[in-house]
Amino acid sequence: MTHPFPVKVVALQAGVSVATVDRVIKQRGGVHANTVRRVMQALDELARQSTQVGLSGRKFMLDVLMVAPRRFTDAVRAALESELPSLHPAVLRSRFHLHETLEVEGIVELLERICKNGSHGVLLKAPDLPPVAEAVNRLAAAGIPVVTLVTDLPASARRSYVGMDNRAAGETAACLIGQWLGAGKRPRKQQVLVTLSSNRFHGEEEREIGFRRALRERHRHLSIVEVSEGHGIDGATGALVRQALAGYADIAAVYSIGGGNAAIVQAFAQAGRPCQVFIGHDLDADNVALLKSGAIQAVLHHDLGQDMRRACQEILRAQGALPVVAHAPPLSAIQIVTPWNLPALNGLN
Repeated sequence: MTHPFPVKVVALQAGVSVATVDRVIKQRGGVHANTVRRVMQALDELARQSTQVGLSGRKFMLDVLMVAPRRFTDAVRAALESELPSLHPAVLRSRFHLHETLEVEGIVELLERICKNGSHGVLLKAPDLPPVAEAVNRLAAAGIPVVTLVTDLPASARRSYVGMDNRAAGETAACLIGQWLGAGKRPRKQQVLVTLSSNRFHGEEEREIGFRRALRERHRHLSIVEVSEGHGIDGATGALVRQALAGYADIAAVYSIGGGNAAIVQAFAQAGRPCQVFIGHDLDADNVALLKSGAIQAVLHHDLGQDMRRACQEILRAQGALPVVAHAPPLSAIQIVTPWNLPALNGLN
């Protein structure tokens, strides 16, 4: 097995010993299959990133741990790797730990492994649960800063949160749905289906709180039907939505907080039910296609590239490579994207 990278660099990328990498590369056997996969993934990551980032100057290793649907983690990976060249003369490389679903024990185990192997910083999207917060605290105590992405762990020792104001996003969705369904002098009582990937994510909870509050204050004729724990995965989300449609006759709109939007649209079609207004989050490939087809009316988007740049800058500040700023940078702007103002993003258009 030939490759252009020093064994020490591969070992650092994979988080294993030099001897283990040497054994895998020379195919001498005696290495666990999971470890072999980690080494191969490290080689793949180095190959991709070396085309964008020169391996010179001061080097920093980031670990990116995310529990989210693949369509979203793919978008985050692409955004991060596209931002790496802008961070010169510092050089940042990234190790990815991406899972569509992962129990809290697995998340804690991964964070403990990162702490043991060493890292310059962690970008984390994980549920807001005490064991996860405690693991983040241990990383911080070991001098490894953690930046939370999209969803926060506010009770932990994380360095900062990068993403949009999720409560404001929920209020924005309520405003759009309330207006597009039409209030009038005597508005008709209708229901809005709110879908979450899981009620364990702080960001999703904040979006729902903002949405409920705005409906209560300005659109009392609209009530909420909530489904959760589909993890943004099409199969599980679609099944939950089909159950909701069978049980509630007045669902007229959808606020999709947690994703799986193609499956939600399909569930309405299979039930022969119209969806008058559909608001989603994030411009992944599925949502771009759904916007173009008219199946959803708007997506609440934030610039992932800007988020990745800010997250990396936070890690560099924590490592003393950038000066500390007097004020925390603002949260990401909420962009309302419709079929008529789709931006060009990562070749999705």
